[in-house]
Amino acid sequence: MANFTLLIIGDEILSGRRQDQHFGAILQRLQQRGHTLDAVLYLADDRQALFETFQRTLAQGRHVISCGGIGATPDDYTRGALALALNRPLCRQPEATQLIEQKFGSDAYPHRIKMAEFPAGASIIPNPINQVAGCSIQNHYLLPGFPSMAWPMVEWLLDEYYEVAAAKYRQSITVLNAKEGDLITIMQELVAKWPTLAFSSLPSFGNTHCAEPHIEFSVQGEQAEAAAAIQFLHQQINTLGYTVFQ
Repeated sequence: MANFTLLIIGDEILSGRRQDQHFGAILQRLQQRGHTLDAVLYLADDRQALFETFQRTLAQGRHVISCGGIGATPDDYTRGALALALNRPLCRQPEATQLIEQKFGSDAYPHRIKMAEFPAGASIIPNPINQVAGCSIQNHYLLPGFPSMAWPMVEWLLDEYYEVAAAKYRQSITVLNAKEGDLITIMQELVAKWPTLAFSSLPSFGNTHCAEPHIEFSVQGEQAEAAAAIQFLHQQINTLGYTVFQ
């Protein structure tokens, strides 16, 4: 299992001219393979901000999927920012160069060929839509911003570089008309007893899951521990007279 950081890059997202579609789609693909997402950052087309972000993610040893900013126009800074953070030159990747030349012929020059420029030493991530590749280097993966291209490229890189892991076991209960303040002591006791479990408390005034006001409690982790924790929670809540919705 790997934990990923997702970078979604583009002024058009932050200005509202385009709506992000990457978060849900990429999260689903990670979860299907037993991986997790520990952070999502929305970033402008800003060379310095991207450079500083990549400096941090490289120093922290993160696994990073980045969508956007690898085109050939003057506002595409992602490739150069990663190269600068790696302290490597930006140069034409041979396989990426060949693919662009095959795709566009003489029209590859002088501008389209810039999309073959990646940090020195990078490997390509194939693009099944138009053959203009992304790149992989030090667990950082640069993909285009177009969903139709990025999502199959995410699937390829996950299958190529990572083993499928067993998804963590999750179990939940829903408590009707509960007040979080009345249950905090029970929650604290649960977290203390099972510190390796991920625990969440999600209050709601009513939704498609349950029309009445409620709190949904969830635990995630090793199955036997999760089942024991939920059983403990259920028993403790019953003593307070609350109704558990199944």
